[in-house]
Amino acid sequence: MSTNVTVTEGSTAVATPGRNGNGGGSFLSGPIGRNLGLVIALAILCIVGIVTAGDRFADVDNVLTILRLAAVIGVVSVGMTFVIIGGGIDLSVGAILALSSVWATTLATQGMAEDFHWIVMVITAIVVGAGAGLVNGVVIAYGKLVAFIATLAMLVSARGLAEIIANRRTQIVQDRDFLSFFSGDVLGVPTLVVIWALVSVAGWVLLNRTTFGRRTFAVGGNAEAARLAGIRVQRHTVMLYVLSGVCCGIAAVMMMARTTTGSSTHGTLYELLAIAAVVIGGTLLIGGRGTIVGTVLGVLLLTTLGNVFTLNNLTSSAQAVAQGVIIVLAVLLQMRLAGGQGRGRSTRGGSGSPAGDAGAGGAGGGAIASGNG
Repeated sequence: MSTNVTVTEGSTAVATPGRNGNGGGSFLSGPIGRNLGLVIALAILCIVGIVTAGDRFADVDNVLTILRLAAVIGVVSVGMTFVIIGGGIDLSVGAILALSSVWATTLATQGMAEDFHWIVMVITAIVVGAGAGLVNGVVIAYGKLVAFIATLAMLVSARGLAEIIANRRTQIVQDRDFLSFFSGDVLGVPTLVVIWALVSVAGWVLLNRTTFGRRTFAVGGNAEAARLAGIRVQRHTVMLYVLSGVCCGIAAVMMMARTTTGSSTHGTLYELLAIAAVVIGGTLLIGGRGTIVGTVLGVLLLTTLGNVFTLNNLTSSAQAVAQGVIIVLAVLLQMRLAGGQGRGRSTRGGSGSPAGDAGAGGAGGGAIASGNG
């Protein structure tokens, strides 16, 4: 097991887990073990679907339907993963998605798209999402407002602004080229699924192969130690929320293509679905540990569960209950694993923090190490 240590201004260095991220604990507590558990759970759910729904579940068209449904919330969840690993939370993702879709489908925006190119609508949605994320980040990082409250306020405000802009009406996408491009496929794979795959790959690279990703783990593991190590924590926090907003903008474009509309009702409860997918995927709510692969598997697990319930004519209420039970079990498992890791690190290195793979030393000056995302 490799160990990465960067000594800060203090006099004591604390070693934290290297890229394997399991802290020497059980295999299940490492990223490979956690993801393998999700794969097994997904496989079992697929078996249940085949047994209960037969060919209707195993049909290729149904599989593509599951992927299409998972694509939009999947992109949102990638941004949410970064925010939660960084020690934050974003309750406004669904509302930002709605605002982006409405702003990108106004008559003025569609008029510009008709005069130039439909890419104008895409850029508008992404810029609006990034702008809302920037507001969240600035209020949280520099305004010192708790992330829960700041993003809750953005949820209400963005949804209300979307209703005002759309005048509580559904706006129809008129550009045929826009719709034909995003409703098409690449080698038989729907374009929306390809976009989700590209965003997920980009997120994985950003989280695991760049300085930005290592800083995200460090900030989520111990913000004060990250600051002592020279990381500009406030600026990085802003960038995390901007990234989440960009993902919401991309998801808004996908939603516009899937529904051919822009509406203030888009993305309702997406914040809960995204958080659920991220948590089920193994990302700690306290920050410092998480994986993009786990998030993707979490999204697929939730979407497949919904599909199985639908094919078996079970109510959405029963589905909601099942999702709630899964979330509770996932969090309980996280607490158990994080507690075990914390005790292990306390014995070896004098740090009892269960903050995850991007652990850090004490506030007086310890060490910052990168975890595996």
